[in-house]
Amino acid sequence: MSSETPNKSESSEESFNQPEPAFGWNPYAEQINGRFAMVALVCILLLELLTGQGLLTWLGLL
Repeated sequence: MSSETPNKSESSEESFNQPEPAFGWNPYAEQINGRFAMVALVCILLLELLTGQGLLTWLGLL
């Protein structure tokens, strides 16, 4: 009887470095949310600089 175990060290190291998405309030979700918020803020600032109008004016709400 052989006691060979499969080599899982490579796959376990790769999965260890990647955060697992989870439902609810967790650090991964907050990190992604923060990144999207920063990108959105930069896009809104660029829109205002290029058009000379604020976001609400550009959307027709003012």
